[in-house]
Order: sequence, then C-alpha cells, then structure tokens
Amino acid sequence: MNIVVMGQGYVGLPLAMAAVEAGHHVIGFEVDEQRCKQLCSGMSYIGDVSDKALQEALTSGRYQPTCDERRLAGFDVAVIAVPTPLKERLPDLSAVRLATETLARYVRRDVTVVLESTTHPGTTRQIVLPLLEVRSRLRAGISFHLGFSPERIDPGNEQWTFANTPKIVAGLTEGCRDRVQEFYASITQNVIPADSLEEAELAKVFENTFRHVNIALVNELCRVAHTLGVDVWRTLDLAGSKPFGFKKFTPGPGVGGHCLPVDPVFLSHHVRTKFGEPFRLVELAQDINEAQPSYVVTRLQNALNARHGKALKDARVLALGLAYKPGVADSRQSPAVQVVTELKRKGAHVDAVDPHVTGTVHGLFTPLPYQDYDAVVLLTAHKEFDLTQIAAEAPYVLDTRGVMPEAPHIERL
Repeated sequence: MNIVVMGQGYVGLPLAMAAVEAGHHVIGFEVDEQRCKQLCSGMSYIGDVSDKALQEALTSGRYQPTCDERRLAGFDVAVIAVPTPLKERLPDLSAVRLATETLARYVRRDVTVVLESTTHPGTTRQIVLPLLEVRSRLRAGISFHLGFSPERIDPGNEQWTFANTPKIVAGLTEGCRDRVQEFYASITQNVIPADSLEEAELAKVFENTFRHVNIALVNELCRVAHTLGVDVWRTLDLAGSKPFGFKKFTPGPGVGGHCLPVDPVFLSHHVRTKFGEPFRLVELAQDINEAQPSYVVTRLQNALNARHGKALKDARVLALGLAYKPGVADSRQSPAVQVVTELKRKGAHVDAVDPHVTGTVHGLFTPLPYQDYDAVVLLTAHKEFDLTQIAAEAPYVLDTRGVMPEAPHIERL
C-alpha cells in the first residue's frame, strides 16, 4: 500500500519505519524543512530510530521524506501524527487542523485517514471529519474511511516498542474500523478494536491521566512523609509488597515529556469548556505536579541552610539530568529544567550536565569535580551517571529519584 504519515516526529517516524519494514511505500511528510533535509541525509533525530534503520529505509526506496505536499497524492492510507501541545496552558490543535486541511486536498474515494495525535474525545468526529469532507467534497464512511488509533510510543522503552505494544483502533463506521484494523495489523502484533471513536480517544487520555494522578499522589505523600519524619521510599517499598490492590508509583521532581503534563489537560479542559463541569481530581493533580519543582528547590535550600549554614544564593549547585526521563534526549516540559531555572532565579550558581541533551542553555559535559559544589541534585537517573562516585565525592546530594546509596550526606526527596 501507499502510506502517508503526516509528521515525522517521535510518533510519526517510528510508524513510518514500521510501515516500510512491512513492505509498504511511505511518504513521510514533515513541514520542518531542516528536519526533512536531515531525514533525507539518513540522520535520525529520534532516539528510537537509529541512523542505520533510517538509511536502510531510504535505500529500499520505500521511504521518501518530503515537505512538498504534492507528494501526498495517490495514498491509500494517511496517518496524522502531528504534535498536540499546550499553548498558554490550553490545548493547541492547530497542527491537527493544518495537517487535516493539507491532506484533504488529496483525499479520493476509498482511501483511509487515521488520526493518531492525542486529543480530547470528539476531535476526530467534530474537527477532522468536517475538514476532510468540506475540502474533499466526499462523505466519510461512504466515499472514504476515517478512524482514530491513539499513539502509545514510550521513548527509550526497549521492552515495549511500536511493534509489540497493543494498538487500539476505532472507526467512524464499522467498515471504517475494519480498514483501520487491516492497516495496523500489517505493521503491529496486537490490534484491539474499540466500539467508537470517542471511546478510543478517551482511553488514550485516561491512560496518561491515570499515571498523572498517581504520580501527584506520591508527590504529595513525599511532602507529608518528610513533615512526619518518615522515609517515603521505604514506605512505598513496604506498601508495594502487597501482591494485590496496589500499584507502586514513585515521587520525583515533577512530570515532563510529551504526554503526562499535556494529556490530562486536554481531558479536563474539554469537560470544563463543553459541559461546564470541573474534572476536580485531574485539576488538583495538575496543581500538585506543577508545584513539585519548586518543592525540590525549597528542600535543597533548607538542606544547605540546616546542614552547612549556607544560603542558596551564591551556592554552587550541580544539577544532574535535564531530560524528563532516563535514557532520552527529550527535555520538553521537563521538571529538571524547571528546577535549574528556579535555582538560577534564586541566585544559585548552577552547572547542569546531561549526556543526552545537547544544545540547551543549561547543558554541560565537563562539570567541576563533585567536591567543588556545595550541593549535587540528581534530577534524572541516566545510567551514565556514576552514582557510587557521586556518593563518594559530593559533600551533599539531594536525590529526587531514590536511586542513590544510603549515606548521611545523601538525602532522598
């Protein structure tokens, strides 16, 4: 089949590679000209797609990255996999609208269009469908097929990849769903049909809302436990020994990345604006997690004062990690970056090191010796960090991830 993937980011590029590997011919449409040139040269900017895999796809002749929309003509299946970020703390669907409008000019009879971008329930039916119908002058569900299949990409996860992660599929009609299911069955191992578009859309945002709320719960527990003088990490280990009715989450400096700080907002904002009802637990979780970087800074400030009689202002601090999770180069919405920014705002002299994140105002690769800092704060537990060496040389460490060895000068969040 001839496949078009709108957007060659962390979702679209792995999808395009999977389709090429399955034998499909893929047009990877990317509006960023610099990214497009990079793809054409065989250089991947996505951690889960190696340069070798990209080069093999290009050599096969079945993958063609482009920013020329005329190349979209003649597709059998088109997948919209563009970003759905927040803009001024509100959901921004402009990329979805633009991609849909562009694609609509090339929709013809019997093609299939699928939305993968994460969004609120109703987006496929209420936004994508009318844009496609008006521009193409064809009827969805009759002249062409329309569906939704939420992305479940977890960057850096070597166990659960695009191929083996269960794939939810939904369609405007049963016939639409069958077409969507047929496509994804050709590139993934486990396809799960949903009964409606909205059911699948809600399932996606709830998956990450579930994590978001539970992380907020343990982040608040972390604060309460510290006030009580109780080790929250040991408490969670004890609770986690229960073999039923409990799922262990751990605290940290906050939440980041492309999903957790964003997806719950799509859900709560949609419910509030469309129905006038607050999604109270989600909104509270958002408040708690957004406040966590400031809590980390306060803990560090208090520790410097209590342990060393030193103010945070003019203190030398080494921040380890800027990415939102270990093993990736993604610092979008990263709480680590927020911690570093606030430390600097309060007058601390901060060096930040991350072996994966480059080109940032904070990123360094050759920090001073650990003993030259008043404090080291571990924000992202990259495997490249030598925790034993840090423990041996740093005068004080605030471990926000609970991975450092126990010692009198090491304090866990």
